[in-house]
Parts: sequence; structure tokens; C-alpha cells
Amino acid sequence: MNISALQAHYREKRPKSASFFEQAKNHITGGVNGNLRFFEPFPITFQEAKGAWLFDLDGMRYVDYLLSYGALLLGHGHPSVREAVQRVWQEQGTSSFGATYPLELDMAKELKTLYPSFEQVRFTNSGLEATLFALRLALAFTGKSHIAKFEGHYHGSHDQVLVSVNPDWERAGDPQSPQAIPESYGMSDYYLKHTVVLPFNDWAACETILTKRKDEIGAVILEPMLSGYIAANRDFVMRLRELTKQLGIVLIFDEVKTGFRISLGGAQAFYGVQPDLTALGKIVGGGFPIGVVGGKREILELASPSHSRNRGETVFHSGTFNGNPMSLAAGLATIRHVAQPGTFERIVARTTRLRNEIESLGQHYGIPVKTIGEGTIFNVVLVEGEITNYRDLRFARKDVRLALDFLLMDHGVYSKPLNRFSMSEAHGDEEIRATVDAFERSFAVLKKL
Repeated sequence: MNISALQAHYREKRPKSASFFEQAKNHITGGVNGNLRFFEPFPITFQEAKGAWLFDLDGMRYVDYLLSYGALLLGHGHPSVREAVQRVWQEQGTSSFGATYPLELDMAKELKTLYPSFEQVRFTNSGLEATLFALRLALAFTGKSHIAKFEGHYHGSHDQVLVSVNPDWERAGDPQSPQAIPESYGMSDYYLKHTVVLPFNDWAACETILTKRKDEIGAVILEPMLSGYIAANRDFVMRLRELTKQLGIVLIFDEVKTGFRISLGGAQAFYGVQPDLTALGKIVGGGFPIGVVGGKREILELASPSHSRNRGETVFHSGTFNGNPMSLAAGLATIRHVAQPGTFERIVARTTRLRNEIESLGQHYGIPVKTIGEGTIFNVVLVEGEITNYRDLRFARKDVRLALDFLLMDHGVYSKPLNRFSMSEAHGDEEIRATVDAFERSFAVLKKL
């Protein structure tokens, strides 16, 4: 694929974004406030959003499938969310108490109705903080020193889990016993030595590793669907739940991506499995920063300051903006709106319709396209075989997908290159037609390249 030609065309059509990026690099490290926001030759700079649409500095508009990395299940600026945030100013009069107030209890109760595994909850400011806190609780509860995570799974950028997220194939080691590969410079060897990497969807190998190291491993954390779209086999999840119980290992579901997107009760409702702890984020904040840890009372109570134990025997957790009124009000508005009869089902039906259209067009143009996912999330993968884990992705045509992404942006569809697609309630007939048209025009060009 001649990616350089597509990137040159991309640059030519977006001079204002290019200029902005050059200026930003002088003041903001790398020109972006997060490494994942960058792509070559420069990221688009957006200045406005409405519903399912984004508008950039150069006057171009796009159907948005990034949706703030999946956080906006209702789309941009939904009236229910805007009204809820306005009520915070009118009724609470502040964006942050830094103290207890009634909305915290409202959200806790709401979450417990949708997630039966939640006996108690604590709020954080991000999914990263939620996974960090969940792991700290698990190690305190078990008294063990190691955690286990799965190859290719991302749980935020803290050191304990920033291991073997996107390892090079050559360094990754035996598929049945993956090597712990750091994802960043500056990480202590301690975390590599205390993080055990498991092969996703390979039960025999996981059972062997976990059983052998049961006296060290205090927690297993996983995305029930790798990157939010590659599903674990149902049998794999069921067996993992049973084995971790037997071995005295805390099972943590990272549902930052899948919470409220696979089903209203997340992937755990989809599988019918209750983990010991769950990390939530994204949608639960309705577009505002938030994280949640929910789960078993006996584990979460370790963080209770009212317990009659020494300070050193309490799991510390705090944060100035934990459970702030803006995040909880926006999140409650989102959850209550999407929980109205038929609403979530409509979003799923539209997602399925779009996926079918994309795959049909791929067949028509002879391009091996698969849309992989569940519920309201999917990804577009150019591959012939099945994708069940991180290593299977090496067979996908990343170069073709990257070319497709640049063509889609050229035709008014945006989900950051190589990223998954998330749907929202705002994606209606007009947006789906525009997206299908963009895919058809892009496939027609791909066929000629």
C-alpha cells in the first residue's frame, strides 16, 4: 500500500490542522496530551462536535466512531447529559465538593442494579485509577505479591499492567508462556518480575501457569473482550472463574471498554459470570472523567477508614475529584437514558446493520474484511482467518487497514487510524448511509491500489 501518497493527500486537505500541530509541538510534548492520540503525519484538530459528527479546523466534517474512545454512548452533547450537568450548577452550585454528597449514593445504587457482582463501590477519576486500585485491593486481600494479566490487554498506563500490551512478535516468546515485555521506557524491573503474562483464550496454558504459580499470584485481571472487541470464549471465562476460586486468586474484570457497551450489565452479564472485582470507566461518566471499582464487600472493605485496624493495614485510596458531581450527574443521565426500554437494543441493531453492510461491500469488492465485536463495539480487520487473541492479529493486513482509514477520513468517516469503531444513539439512518457510502468509495479505491 502506498501509504505515503495517502498521507500526502491527507496533509494537503488539512493545512490548518497541520499548522496547529506544528505550533502545538512547541508547547505540548509531542503536540498531543497522550501518546495514543498521535498518528502520522499529524492528528486532525477538531473544534466542534454535535451528535455523531465531528468538525475540524479545515471545515471538514466526519461521522465520529471514535466517540472519545467509546465514552459517548449517546453521542456528543446529548440533551439529557447537558441538562443533568446544568442542574448540578443550579442545585449543587459547585463542580466539586471534595466531600460526601447525595449523588454518590444514587450512582452506587444504580450500578448495583445493573451489576449483580457489585456489593460495594468506590469512585475514581479514570479507568487507569480503577484498575490500579482493584489490583492493590486484590494483593492486600490475598497477601500475595504477583498479578497475572493477558497478552495484548491494556489496563491503563501504570507500571504493573503496562506489560506485553503490544509486544513485538520476535520478543513475545512462546505463545503458551508469553514473555513479560515492557511497553515503556522507565519501568522498574520489579513490575516485569511480578507480572505474569497469560495467553488469551488458551485454557490449557492458562491453567498450567496459574496452578503452578498459585502461591505467588494474587489477582488475574483481564479484558473479557481484548481491546473491547475480541471476545473470550465462553468456556474460557467460565473455567477461569472456577479455577481462580479454587486457587484463592482474585478475578478482576476490566470493563472500562465493555461496560454498558456489550450489554447494560457489561461483559459479565453477557457471559453470566461474576468476577470478584470490576473496573469501569468511560460511559459511566457520560463524557466526564470517572472510574469505578465495584465488587465483593469483603475485599472493598479493606479500604474502609472506619475499620479498627492500624493505618498501615488499610488499603489507601483517595482523590480530590473522586465521584465529583459533574461526572456522576452526566453518567447517571446516560445510564438512565440508555436503560429506557428499547434504547440500547436500537443501538445494537444499528451496529449490526452497519457491520453487515461493511462486510457485504467487502465481499463485493473482493476485500477480506471482517467486523469483529459484540454489542455496540466492533473493529474492521483485514484478514482471512479467525482472530481469537493478540498473536492472531499478526496475520491481519495492517497496511491495508491504515490505507482504508485514510480513505475513510477523506470521505468523512473518523475513527483514529487502526482504532475500533464505537456506535452511539446519535448514529441514525443519515449517519449510517454516509458511512456505508464512504466505505464503498474507499473499497473501490483500495481495489485499484
